[in-house]
Amino acid sequence: MLGRVLHHLKNMRDVAIEEYLERNLRQHPRYQDPLRLNGSEFQTFSQHGEDGIIEEIFNRIGTTNKRFVEFGCGNGLENNSALLLVNGWQGLWMDGSKENAELIQDKFASLISDGRLKFQRAFINAENVESLFTEGGVPAEPDFLSIDLDGNDYWIWKAIKNFRPRAVCMEFNGIFRPPTRWIMKYNPNHIWNGSVYYNSSLKSLELLGAQKGYKLVGCDYTGVNAFFVREDLVKDKFLTPYSAENHYERNKAFLTKGHRHKPDFGAFTAE
Repeated sequence: MLGRVLHHLKNMRDVAIEEYLERNLRQHPRYQDPLRLNGSEFQTFSQHGEDGIIEEIFNRIGTTNKRFVEFGCGNGLENNSALLLVNGWQGLWMDGSKENAELIQDKFASLISDGRLKFQRAFINAENVESLFTEGGVPAEPDFLSIDLDGNDYWIWKAIKNFRPRAVCMEFNGIFRPPTRWIMKYNPNHIWNGSVYYNSSLKSLELLGAQKGYKLVGCDYTGVNAFFVREDLVKDKFLTPYSAENHYERNKAFLTKGHRHKPDFGAFTAE
């Protein structure tokens, strides 16, 4: 009986979310401009609409080596590059979890054995990220990089200097609206505790991207992920201005399975 009730409630929630997305995303005037990426959102293996946005970015800029890097990749069943694997890409996954490592090495054994997928169990920080790339055989200019560590993401992207991916997806802290600049203090041992103390504001990421030669070209509708394209590839293919003010999406925790924030005073002691 309880199982049927819970199943019914889940179905009701799914229907409510779908109706919300239809009304507020697919039919909303803000998202009708063909250069805005949100109209391309769909979910296959990604947590939200990232699969569709990533596909559309490469429809616009093309691919070169079809190589990706993703960390943390979770257990491989819900991330930003699993669909790329299905579509013939190859790359490197990194994650620090023992449980995730065991599942990946089991369920993705054939892809690992034929060289299409490499996996490294590692806790990534600003000091070791480039050596991990080198160990993993990452080319100097992979097509795609996805960073999802719920913490030091800003600092780790800043530390990547000898590798120039063509497109980057990064989580941002959506509770801080533009023009707020906010960056979590660097802590190589940080583990996210479910609070608002993680990552950085979108404005801070926009400014870091500009320093590194990247343009902010969009965010997913849930207000979790930001997308950057190397400035030599942007041309007139994306919606200007490439600013946090233009592309910001507020965090819509009610549409997500994660990032339901609880207070943390660390939010007032950021960099």
